[in-house]
Amino acid sequence: IFVVEDRPEDASLDLLGLYEGWALTERDRYGSGELPDRIIVYRESHLAACEDEDELRGEVHATLVHEIAHFYGLDHDDIDKVERH
Repeated sequence: IFVVEDRPEDASLDLLGLYEGWALTERDRYGSGELPDRIIVYRESHLAACEDEDELRGEVHATLVHEIAHFYGLDHDDIDKVERH
């Protein structure tokens, strides 16, 4: 599930997105009573970080790719390696 919320629970604007769930690499099967995975994009954080609509589009795209990578089991170091190539 993809969700847009105004800002994180702590009301900061530091976090652009969040993956909530069990990565594919950490689960035996899907749908056995767990809540569905969620990717949250924080609207106000993106607006504060971007100066124009083109930058906003790019940052939302980068955030979604980053959080989807967490779904597939990549941690921040893995994501950084992929982004450098």
